[in-house]
Amino acid sequence: MHRLQTLRAALLRALSPLRLQSAESASAAPEVPLHAELFSADQMERHGKTLAQMHSLSATPGRDQLLLRLGDNQDVLQSACSLLLESVRQERRITPAGEWLLDNFYLVEEQILTARAHFSKSYGRELPVLANGPSKGLARVYDIALEVISHGDGRIDPENLTRFVAAYQGVSELTLGELWAIPIMLRLALIENLRRISARVADSMTERNRASGWADQMLRAAEQDPKSLILVISDMARASPTLVNTFVAELARRLQGHSSALALPLTWIAQRLSEQDLTIEQMVQSEKAGVMFSVDPMSQDWNDIDIEAAYGLGEIVVSGETTPDRYIVDKNSLQIKT
Repeated sequence: MHRLQTLRAALLRALSPLRLQSAESASAAPEVPLHAELFSADQMERHGKTLAQMHSLSATPGRDQLLLRLGDNQDVLQSACSLLLESVRQERRITPAGEWLLDNFYLVEEQILTARAHFSKSYGRELPVLANGPSKGLARVYDIALEVISHGDGRIDPENLTRFVAAYQGVSELTLGELWAIPIMLRLALIENLRRISARVADSMTERNRASGWADQMLRAAEQDPKSLILVISDMARASPTLVNTFVAELARRLQGHSSALALPLTWIAQRLSEQDLTIEQMVQSEKAGVMFSVDPMSQDWNDIDIEAAYGLGEIVVSGETTPDRYIVDKNSLQIKT
């Protein structure tokens, strides 16, 4: 025991000059998915009027940005799928979001092909372009589609859409070309949102794979050559992995519950996190959390379990800061009903 404590202290002293990567040196985070406050039909109607008042049109014709972005989105989605497929081949865990993307990618590809077929370069150049706001330089009707997706939690409600567009036109009339373009713009906005979600799934998968790779080396060293374990830990420290939630959670999951020697890498991570006033427990919990009701509070059905879950700490679900995913589970079969 004394030798193990001495080894741990020596390791931490040796690795103390190494620090977490700063935010500036870390790779840029993926774009945030389209997600804003969930609006009712009445709220969407009011938002349509507000948005119309905020929009200002440019006198300069638009460029072919949306089709270029569509091609870029397709590349990101395909890369994410390739990464997920490779992880499946290596028998690594993938998230439910990753499973959904793999199962439904053929549908996404169909929508991309439909978008290309119905949105030509010449058509795009005829659409009025915004002169201000986050979508400056893009088609006005595309920004309208982004707002519909953002305030609809990624879903399209026909009533909300109709009232939103009608309210917008009550302030600023859309051209006939813009009205015809609404369906294709909604497709482009949904594909944009999928791209952003997929990029996050891919980043998460990359960090999980990286953590699994280090865990594999450490477990192998601990079993076959315990003396070399400190060298593997030193290699990981020199590689200076970015200690994001997914990396920490996966490494902790793989190493906890094994030999006491494997507590060394977790001790190093705990020390590095403490420099940012964080703990391993916080990082693991903040990956995903939720709330469970043993009785469905909506239907009062005692046969159902109601689970609401989201990425992050459970408090964001409880406080209503985000719209969580909702699952109704049958108590008897434990099958997800909705």
